[in-house]
Amino acid sequence: MQASEIESKVLEALDEIRPFLASDGGDISLVSIENNVVKVQLHGACVGCSVNQMTLKSGVEMTVKKHVPSIEQVISVDPST
Repeated sequence: MQASEIESKVLEALDEIRPFLASDGGDISLVSIENNVVKVQLHGACVGCSVNQMTLKSGVEMTVKKHVPSIEQVISVDPST
């Protein structure tokens, strides 16, 4: 799979999970994809949420891996970086 195809599939996965985040006042955006690791940034209510790491792993990462099995991990990066 080419990089542009991987990015397209990851964005598709994020669009799939976005309504669940939005229902709690949050959102997510893709920062980068490097070495089979997807970096995302959480927005809104997701930033200060105490369960955002659980959401990231059990919701976002699982959905991304369903769309792109070669992805090994999804991590959240700090908005200030």
